[in-house]
Amino acid sequence: MEEKNKNQLNIELSEEVAQGTYSNLAIITHSTSEFVLDFVRIMPGIPKANVKSRVILTPEHAKRLLLALEDNVKKYEKMHGTIKVSGPGNDPMMPPMNFGGPTAEA
Repeated sequence: MEEKNKNQLNIELSEEVAQGTYSNLAIITHSTSEFVLDFVRIMPGIPKANVKSRVILTPEHAKRLLLALEDNVKKYEKMHGTIKVSGPGNDPMMPPMNFGGPTAEA
């Protein structure tokens, strides 16, 4: 008789969720009990942007996410080279609002 691992977790991914949601801005806020990650898609020439997805984490899970992202970025950069981050005034925390393309003129 085969014994099942009691710590095994089966995770299902629906087709809709597997498609993903594109985001080019993340806004992070927190309280004493949770971290809120709002993922936003901003588009050139459109002064309004909507939150496309919100993820709420406990502080412990936020820290685990941070460590997992750091580990994955290191692995990515080892394989593909350093990721360059730039924003307005060379502030890496601010996303570029011109998307690297020409400025629209009417």
